[in-house]
Amino acid sequence: MATFRKVATLAVTFIGGGIAGSKLEHLLKQKDGYIKKLEAAAPLDINRPNEIMRFGFPNNGNINIKKNYVLGYDNRLRNASWVFEHINKDLLNTKQSDRLNSSFSPDSSIHPFFRGTNQDFWNSGYDRGHLAAASNHRASQEWMDDTFHLSNIVPQNPIMNQQAWNNLEKYVRSLAYHYDNVYVCTGPLYLPKQDGSGKMRVSYQVIGRNHIAVPTHLYKVVVCERNSRFELLSYVMANEWVDPSIPLKNFLYPIEAIERASGLLFFDRIPRERFWKINHGKETEL
Repeated sequence: MATFRKVATLAVTFIGGGIAGSKLEHLLKQKDGYIKKLEAAAPLDINRPNEIMRFGFPNNGNINIKKNYVLGYDNRLRNASWVFEHINKDLLNTKQSDRLNSSFSPDSSIHPFFRGTNQDFWNSGYDRGHLAAASNHRASQEWMDDTFHLSNIVPQNPIMNQQAWNNLEKYVRSLAYHYDNVYVCTGPLYLPKQDGSGKMRVSYQVIGRNHIAVPTHLYKVVVCERNSRFELLSYVMANEWVDPSIPLKNFLYPIEAIERASGLLFFDRIPRERFWKINHGKETEL
């Protein structure tokens, strides 16, 4: 029975591998009920899952807990699917780090088959772009160093990364001075576009020996909390040259559209009706 419970727990973890952190936690909390249902349905075959999966689960998801952020890593694309952060003004006002002391490095917690290296980015034409922004983690040098693991990095257009995307990161930090807490989820998207024959196709470049996928777009979903009230902001920006003078509000997109495109659910423990405002009341089409 103990073996069955261990295997069923692993199955729940596998099922939740591509789901946002809060959803996975919810699934894990429900695992006892799930196991009881399996036991009731097949009381004579409680060792069968162990027999079927005795050589391991071919899990493509990798939930990686860092010192000050959490990420879900996609082994196939060699990129994180999502990175979750929490910031507030106290954390941002504590400056115990210097990014000049940090260096980009492969993430040793990722299997060597699926992790990127600095050589993959050399002469690629792309920046090593942070998902969890380094400046969000300046309260500790260890926190700052963690953001330079290549599991937290995606290939980004240099102009977009250094200008328009940087403006968005700065804006998100500014929100921490107006709210009690700010929760941020950032990740890549690989969106379809119409080809010459009128068909919709998903196409993206890969770089380096490890074939790191180059996202077509990046998203950032932000929840601001003050006095137990919530506001949601969700952005999508193309991973190409972006005019930095374009107002950030022009990059707002419906959260449902980002969820469909990414295959993830964001902040699903907060019912939508509890948000007093979403995207400043502005909705556009993805």
